[in-house]
Order: sequence, then structure tokens, then C-alpha cells
Amino acid sequence: MERFTEQLQIRWADLDLNGHLRHSVYYDWGAYCRIRFLSKKGLTTLRMMELQVGPVIFREECVFKKEIRLEDTVFIDLELTQSRRDFSRWAMQHRIYKNEQILAAVIRLEGAWMDTVKRKLTVPPAEVAYAYGAMPLAETFKWLEPS
Repeated sequence: MERFTEQLQIRWADLDLNGHLRHSVYYDWGAYCRIRFLSKKGLTTLRMMELQVGPVIFREECVFKKEIRLEDTVFIDLELTQSRRDFSRWAMQHRIYKNEQILAAVIRLEGAWMDTVKRKLTVPPAEVAYAYGAMPLAETFKWLEPS
């Protein structure tokens, strides 16, 4: 599958007192990248509301490798690392690069889909499965078996 990347904009408000990117901005960028990918596959936030489903994150962590400063050019990518075949449970990662090829951070997360009316985990509708099925796969991708 084709790699998915988005260029990111660093704002003055994104910086901490040390002059580098605040830790919480990395997580915001991950959410931005995921929503951009899904929207480009037709699964907009409005469509998720109509389908009465939404993603829920169980765990999210970021490993910081290099400082990002205001002058840096920054890109983020997205890869599915694990999933059940029905995409009801999944794991993915984002890599954040600065100045072309310098790996600055890696975000890893695990999640599932929730029925927003019943407030319970659910198997997502076909539109969700289509969007997740189009997501780039990590080299180490593996299918999860239901427990």
C-alpha cells in the first residue's frame, strides 16, 4: 500500500519554555493524521456520527527521539501494525520526521470501535472496514485473533 504522510505546521503556541515542541502536540498530530487519512477514504467525522460509531483509544505512547523546533519542517506518517480481520480491534503507529529524514518521534496506539449509542465496543460497519483496509501496513504487521 502507498505510504500516507502529512506535512505539519508548527505554531508558536506549540513550543515549551525550552523552545521545542510541547509533548502533547505530538499526540494532537497523531489524531490529526488519523482523521485526515479516514476523511480521504470517505470516513469523515460527520459520516462516523451518521453510522453511530467512533474510534476509542485504549493506550497511546510516544517515544521522543529528537527535539523539534519552530524552524523544522515536519511530516507524520501512519501505519497499521495489528488488527483483527473485522477491524474491531487494531493497533497503529505514527512516525514523525523532521527536516526530511530525521526520525523525531514514534507514536504507538491501540484501539477499537465503539457504538456511540449503546456506548459499547462493536464490530464496525463496512465503510470503516474499507477505510482501515486501505491503511498502509507496517513491515511487522500481523493479524490478531479474537480472544
